[in-house]
Amino acid sequence: MNLEEVKAIGLKYKTRNRIGRGPGSGNGKTAGRGHKGAKARSGWSIRAGWEGGQMPLFRRLPKRGFNNKNFRKVYTIINVGDLNVFDDGATVDLAAVLERGLVSQEKHTDLFKVLGNGTIEKKLTLRVDAISKSAREKIEGAGGSVDLIPQKQMRPKFEKKSNPTPGRAAKRAAKAKAES
Repeated sequence: MNLEEVKAIGLKYKTRNRIGRGPGSGNGKTAGRGHKGAKARSGWSIRAGWEGGQMPLFRRLPKRGFNNKNFRKVYTIINVGDLNVFDDGATVDLAAVLERGLVSQEKHTDLFKVLGNGTIEKKLTLRVDAISKSAREKIEGAGGSVDLIPQKQMRPKFEKKSNPTPGRAAKRAAKAKAES
């Protein structure tokens, strides 16, 4: 056992390796970067999936099937037990929860969901987009109520036009028919 190990016991972080501090340190001169090349230069970084110019794996593999990533619903989630900070009879919605700092809002979403972990002693009115069955039972058991916000119906990206606009040829034919 050495003195350095004794000092390190109970510390949260390992002491960092100080590089470029002379030949006696074991990481002097090139400071562990080797000789020349892009990796030896300052500012060098590698992006995920880079294979040195070789066609990367994610481009070599075939892309098949459906991916629901673009269409999934992402909720800002909180548990029933965390709602005890509100006063009795308060109305709780996403804005109120964010204002109290109980959760941080998930990216690109305004949807709010309550899950049933924990217990609740307060009588609250919840305005949510979704709620689990156990959470609803606990809130209503405590004398509160749940108000579900109706979901916006997503319209299809490409709607088939029932009455398409006439093309140039159809316009000419209609004009010729009107003249005669």
